[in-house]
Amino acid sequence: MRRLLVTLGSAALTFLLVIALAGGWALWMFRGPGPDHEAETRNVMLRRGAGLPEIASTLEGAGVISSAPLFLAAAQITGAARELKAGEYEFPRRASMARVLDDIRAGRVVRHFVTIPEGLTSEMVAEILAEHPLLTGVAPAPPEGVVLPETYQIERGEDRAVVLQRMMQAHDEVLAMLWARRQPGLPVRTPEEAVILASIVEKETGVASERPQVASVFVNRLRRGMRLESDPTIIYGLTKGRPLGRGIRMSELTRATPYNTYTIDGLPPTPICNPGRAALAAVLDPPETDYLFFVADGSGGHAFAPTYDEHRRNVERWRALERARSGQAAAPAAADSATPAEP
Repeated sequence: MRRLLVTLGSAALTFLLVIALAGGWALWMFRGPGPDHEAETRNVMLRRGAGLPEIASTLEGAGVISSAPLFLAAAQITGAARELKAGEYEFPRRASMARVLDDIRAGRVVRHFVTIPEGLTSEMVAEILAEHPLLTGVAPAPPEGVVLPETYQIERGEDRAVVLQRMMQAHDEVLAMLWARRQPGLPVRTPEEAVILASIVEKETGVASERPQVASVFVNRLRRGMRLESDPTIIYGLTKGRPLGRGIRMSELTRATPYNTYTIDGLPPTPICNPGRAALAAVLDPPETDYLFFVADGSGGHAFAPTYDEHRRNVERWRALERARSGQAAAPAAADSATPAEP
């Protein structure tokens, strides 16, 4: 009996030693340095809906972890199995399995972005999406003015049409919020008209702080039944928003297009670009001013005036500055234009 007890005790000790060694090895494999691949980092895409076995297999296949079964066990023991998040991950060389599991559990995905600047046409927006190397699929140009210019987070392999839809939804949400808070008595009857006017404001100034004043000029003009006389609307009628590459010619000021606000009353039929949040806000809550005119002031901004006489003086000051800079006489310009007209 004593010999049997000694044998059993020895076997138990051996078993415990083996368990301890196995546990130590597993812990070292889990906490210690991971595989040493050639690249400094390695990106892995974990698809939405993937189960734990697929995730473990994907990581092992990419050389990020050394053992899929050990990863499976660690995820289940730590409770992370139900918290792993899909997406693209970037793991440094020799990252521990603990680090890999923690990153996926916390959702520390690689973030990619696409930026849509304010004032681009919808065709230009579609071109930006088409040229982005991480996106897939095709997204045709949407109607003018339905995209909100912002920086958007995207995923590798995401469909361009899905990204575009997200931009359009953001536009709808912002427009609905601003429309609900709009100033009473505005000369725009619908949210769509507000977007049209905001697109003109967006193209008239590159100075963010001027948007409210520019909006007030156009609101005042609409209230008085005056034509907007906005140069960017002429350009849109000629090139669909592409840069003209020169000044507007006098013949183009009177050329009849649906967008030439020198010849049409009220608003053009559609927006002329995709206005940003600030331009929309300026149109729907403009400051109370008596401005009816503005012209470039030579510093990148504009000089605003309530009367035509004062406006003409501002125009002459700008013309004198232009002549001083160029050393030659400048051609006459339209009354409300910041762009010199060419013969």
